[in-house]
Amino acid sequence: MAQGVIGEVLPGADRPGDPWDGSPRWSPHFRSLYVLVLDGAITVGALFCAALVRFDGTMPAQWQAALEQRLPLLLALRLAAVIGFGLHRWSFRSSGLSEAGRLVMANALATVAFEASRSFFHFEPLPRSVIALEFFFTTTLMGVYRFAPRMARQWYLDQRRSRARGARRTIIVGAGSAGDLLLRDLLSTPEGPWHVIGLVDDDPGKRGTFLNGKPVLGSIEALPELVTKHRVSQVLIAIPRLSPERIRHILGLCKHQSVSFKIIPASFAWLDQKITAAMLHDLSPEHLLPRDAIAFDQEEMHKLVAGRRILVTGGAGSIGSEIARQVAGHAPASLVLLDINENELYLLVRQLQERHPQLKVSSIVADIRDLDRLMRVGLEHRPQYVFHAAAHKHVPLMEDSPEEAIKNNVFGTQNVALMADACGAERFVLISTDKAVHPSSVMGASKRLAEMVIRDIASHSRTAFTAVRFGNVLGSAGSVVPLFKQQIQRGGPVTVTHPDCTRYFMTIPEAVGLVVMAGLGGYGELCILDMGAPVRIAELAANMITMAGMVVGKDIAIVYTGLRPGEKLEETLLSEEEERTHQVRNRIKVAQSPAPPPDFHERLERLGRAARAGDVLGVKLALCGLIPTYTPSKLGGAVPVADQTSSAQFRVVQ
Repeated sequence: MAQGVIGEVLPGADRPGDPWDGSPRWSPHFRSLYVLVLDGAITVGALFCAALVRFDGTMPAQWQAALEQRLPLLLALRLAAVIGFGLHRWSFRSSGLSEAGRLVMANALATVAFEASRSFFHFEPLPRSVIALEFFFTTTLMGVYRFAPRMARQWYLDQRRSRARGARRTIIVGAGSAGDLLLRDLLSTPEGPWHVIGLVDDDPGKRGTFLNGKPVLGSIEALPELVTKHRVSQVLIAIPRLSPERIRHILGLCKHQSVSFKIIPASFAWLDQKITAAMLHDLSPEHLLPRDAIAFDQEEMHKLVAGRRILVTGGAGSIGSEIARQVAGHAPASLVLLDINENELYLLVRQLQERHPQLKVSSIVADIRDLDRLMRVGLEHRPQYVFHAAAHKHVPLMEDSPEEAIKNNVFGTQNVALMADACGAERFVLISTDKAVHPSSVMGASKRLAEMVIRDIASHSRTAFTAVRFGNVLGSAGSVVPLFKQQIQRGGPVTVTHPDCTRYFMTIPEAVGLVVMAGLGGYGELCILDMGAPVRIAELAANMITMAGMVVGKDIAIVYTGLRPGEKLEETLLSEEEERTHQVRNRIKVAQSPAPPPDFHERLERLGRAARAGDVLGVKLALCGLIPTYTPSKLGGAVPVADQTSSAQFRVVQ
């Protein structure tokens, strides 16, 4: 059995018989007696050592007699203080600051009582220097043997961790309370994957100090030099709710270092000040969004959803499935999920039934282009709220198949809206996109036209129709984030269309939470979500490479492929006609869209005929007539620019 100081068993050794764990070999009573005897011996030795130091090693006979006379009283007071403060029942394996404070207080109280009792017993006074030295020696020696097991154990763990195969040399960012708690947990785990070298913090008062035996090596700005100097491969960020700007700054500092990153959860402040290594998670693109996270009033959402019959089209998609998950937690009367993707729909319904066994959830495999089928579904389930998330969203693919975008995004939306009107739904919510503003793609134009379609139907319907427009969502099937992750895992290169390309981003849960609030809040026909500042796609790609512990250009290259048909360098959320908006609540604005043209139905019918016939040029011609701001991509050297009359007009796009 590997023994440490005062019988302490070192980690990894055979634990039976440890005198400090209350095992049968040493009973608690015998252990307490052992500690008291040792404390008594320390008191005796400390008193005579103090006298020898005071008298330069040669103690006069009269002082030796005085010490022997007063020793029993000092010994009794010391042991009484030890018992009174519970120091004889000390857990040597977990000694900490509070125990150290109790030790000092107990000895100080015994010393004061010892001096105060001199007049009562009529003792000769001892030199004050002897009293002070005895207090110092006793407190120090009692502390040494009490803290020695923990210090020896910590040293052993540190050595074992530094030699462990696969242990990563680590620096913790943040030497505050979160960093302290995280470091304590890391140091208590001998088999953990992290070998902590030290910490960094921007507080000048902490630099050069030690936290749990680990040095605060410098400021955050010194990270690149420290990573290189100490061969660090892992950075743990332990600053609660660190701003996205600071996270991006840290990534920028380490962009030439091969280090990976983890961060404590944003909810640390609500975790009762407890944190463990298991709570650490990888940095993700969500941490980089240039805005604060959005918090939702769950009670308000519950009031909107509880007891309502809800239908979600595109229920198996990224947005539709998240709508289903969020409303399912607020006790709707029923939830109907409609999608053409039967596999994902089946898996989602299984998941919802497991999480909410009391929820009445139905899965409907249907095509939104089939109006008769939708009418039967609507009349059977009588939804009060309809969330329309089904759509073709891939920009380049819809450029190649524009007729499919029109049939699905425009006339599919019209069918769902007609169904909602026919079955008396209270609210209809269309999921729109920022690509509908000044569209340069068929997909964007089809979504802009979908907004116009529901506004036209709203003009003669009792159903309240709302389009909610927002930008990209992180992690969706069509997002660049999954693509970048796959490319990084394969070793690159990471492909970006243009170095100056920007997009608005929001997490899927945030976007859906705002969609529910905006769509069911009765604010207006067109709601715009505040997406914060746009994100440069090239910067996002570079940060994702850095987060993966790789160096841009060295480990993984970024390759610019050029804008694809229908893509723009940047997106906007409002057109000139919609600039007059007003904020109705946090992150939600309401805009007034232009009314559809007087001959809207005739133009729409012309578009439908072209789509059904597969007439690509006719589709784009009709779109230009319906949406004056639509700038289509090049098609055979000429594209339609207007449809003011029955004759087509074209211009060449260079």
